[in-house]
Amino acid sequence: MVEPKKNKNMGLKFAFAVNSEGFFSKKHFGDTYRFLIYEVVDNKLVHKDSILNDFSSFDEEQEHGSKKKAKAIMDFLKEKDVGVMVSMQFGKNVKRINELFIPIIIYSENIQESIDAINKHMHWILDEWSEKQTDYKLFTIKSGILKSVIKKK
Repeated sequence: MVEPKKNKNMGLKFAFAVNSEGFFSKKHFGDTYRFLIYEVVDNKLVHKDSILNDFSSFDEEQEHGSKKKAKAIMDFLKEKDVGVMVSMQFGKNVKRINELFIPIIIYSENIQESIDAINKHMHWILDEWSEKQTDYKLFTIKSGILKSVIKKK
């Protein structure tokens, strides 16, 4: 008997990088105060958890955009089954992030506006997640959605 193919999109989780007031801030993903975890349920985002970012100053005295910090955050979020990172900004580590996560840049500080915009374009994100295993495209969501390649150089 053939096992039914599992839907890779079921339960896809997003990590939103927010400040202490619960809004997106113009900081790099790893420098944020907290991660809000959302899960795709019936093609819509549903809030699941809120986690303090204990890595915001990790290894930053050594180098800004630390590889160790990026790895620590990525490992932590993979343990939480996150597949998408959402922020107003990413640093140079986006070249590492997109190997395992779909990065999304949003332009609104307002969480609900961003959720509405992501939900509106969810099919693009779910297609990317189901079609690829690595080297995900960067999504930029403003009034519409733009999908672009991340250059590794």
